[in-house]
Amino acid sequence: MFDSIYSNGLSVLNVIIMSITSLFLGLYIAFIASLKLKSRKEFFITVAMFPVIVSVMFLFLNVVIKNDTTTAITTVATVMVGMGLLRFRSVQGRADEMLILFLSVTIGAVCGLGYIAYAIIFGLLLPLIILLLMSLNILKNSKMQKEKLLKITIPESLEYNSMFDETFNKYLKEVEMVGVKTTGMGTMFKISYRIIMIDSKMEKSLIDDLRIKNGNLEISVLPYVEDDKTL
Repeated sequence: MFDSIYSNGLSVLNVIIMSITSLFLGLYIAFIASLKLKSRKEFFITVAMFPVIVSVMFLFLNVVIKNDTTTAITTVATVMVGMGLLRFRSVQGRADEMLILFLSVTIGAVCGLGYIAYAIIFGLLLPLIILLLMSLNILKNSKMQKEKLLKITIPESLEYNSMFDETFNKYLKEVEMVGVKTTGMGTMFKISYRIIMIDSKMEKSLIDDLRIKNGNLEISVLPYVEDDKTL
């Protein structure tokens, strides 16, 4: 394999430089991401190590399939998509985490293909651009940002279709029931609503009024995410 690398114009020194460069860029991307993303240490380590792992993999793939362009393109596409989705097969990932992870994979791939200068340029600039965009108050006042997910637990004996109408009319600009499920061995219902407050400062008053009507059972107000896991 070392002979194969030499024959393709790569020395052991080149491999070491690629690995060190990709590791540095991975740590840099992870550090920049940590300034804005509230992620666990495991995600930081994953982003930091992805570039060097991918660069080594692409280095040897590039040597093995250098003369087969179609296979090379197919392999590159498959590996990048596979690596990018690896983190999110079993756990739902946020869009910002997916963006950072995909950037990490891309930088590693560029390093592994031997374009170290381009990897350094894009690896240094793109995280700063992402950080800048995350710092801007884009869509801060949009309707989507104002939407909340309200979850109310009630005894099964209560009629949930209209019992909260008076309270909702008092505090909410918009309300839509998005899910109902039984809980507590069928003794209670958990109802989920997509809501927009008339005044966000009255959130505690809304919860207090709802607690009176649901017998002081569990109530939660969360950021609204439109998917199939609202309950």
